[in-house]
Amino acid sequence: MTIPNEVPITREGLEAVKREHDELTTQRRPNIVAKIKAARELGDLSENFEYHAAKNEQGMMEARIRELEAIIKNHVIIEATTQKGVVAMGSTVRFNEDGADEEESYRIVGPAEADPKAGRVSFESALGKALIGHKVGDVVQVKGPGGGYSVRVTGVE
Repeated sequence: MTIPNEVPITREGLEAVKREHDELTTQRRPNIVAKIKAARELGDLSENFEYHAAKNEQGMMEARIRELEAIIKNHVIIEATTQKGVVAMGSTVRFNEDGADEEESYRIVGPAEADPKAGRVSFESALGKALIGHKVGDVVQVKGPGGGYSVRVTGVE
């Protein structure tokens, strides 16, 4: 993942990134180093599954640490919207899709903390782009790669 010069993120998102970074560097990194050391002591490294698995895990973890460090270094805090009732980065938006009875809710965040399953979508996503600038009662057309759909905004916080 390439980290841009500025990473828009909420205060909560930045705190979560810092917690993950701390856990990886203070707990997981020493554990993986210990696993590698123990696997080395088993002898021949060419067919040592434990050694290769630990080295692979170490590589993925170090890449994630670098990514988190770049987010921390280049973060720009998303401030609450100044226009009350208008969807902006940092807003939580409630809406009904295509006249459905079930209401959905997402917070509009930066790409670094987007997690739709946790109720956070990026302002760069099709839904995020479509919702920004709208207010309660607006019917918004969302255009995605698989086609489009409409949502009616029912709340903005």
